[in-house]
Amino acid sequence: MKQEIGKKRIIIAIDGPAASGKSTTARRVAQQLGYTYIDTGAMYRTVTLKALQQGVLDDLRNSPESVSSLLQDIVIRFDGDRVLVDGRDVTAEIRENRVSREVSFISSLKPVRDRLREMQREMGRQRAVVMDGRDIGTVVFPDAELKIFLVADARKRAERRYAELIATTPKGTELPDLDVLEEEIKRRDRDDAEREHAPLRKHPEAHEIDTSDLTIERQVDIVYNLALEIEKDDR
Repeated sequence: MKQEIGKKRIIIAIDGPAASGKSTTARRVAQQLGYTYIDTGAMYRTVTLKALQQGVLDDLRNSPESVSSLLQDIVIRFDGDRVLVDGRDVTAEIRENRVSREVSFISSLKPVRDRLREMQREMGRQRAVVMDGRDIGTVVFPDAELKIFLVADARKRAERRYAELIATTPKGTELPDLDVLEEEIKRRDRDDAEREHAPLRKHPEAHEIDTSDLTIERQVDIVYNLALEIEKDDR
């Protein structure tokens, strides 16, 4: 932790497309500020994983409203870097490419967004949180004191996703081609931007940061220093 922020604790909302660096940046900024990090993307991935495991994706495509049964009594919890759903550690499973391919569809369903938004707002009620996702600054916490919008070149994002898969996929498992990953990322960008409910948008007050050629240390420093400036101004 670099230093304690002052008495006023703020909400930091970090939005952006897939693999733009949101999660890593948010996690490290939270550590440096002594804040709680909430990975909302992981929350949507847990619902997607549950749909895949129960084999109901086709049913949901034909009858989206039936997703409500999937959300009944779901409990999502963060324990450090671990993600737990209904008491089970799913940290590695939610990063599998099968989940990445379907999460935009699950995220587009209004009952899913409504339920998870309730959970996210409750998690951020005490403030002093860094939350990342697609609609944090525009829908979940439009009153966040600091709003960040990360962007990056699609190819660079595909390379990051490929590196993530290498690190998390069991040895011997065939990985998708880099060109395929890039096309999937572009498709997901379109899906996120065009969905009816809470599409990916940059808030007018958000600071846009292009991470294509930034080190993770540099992008973390930018967000961290913006947070310190806002806290100083609000004393």
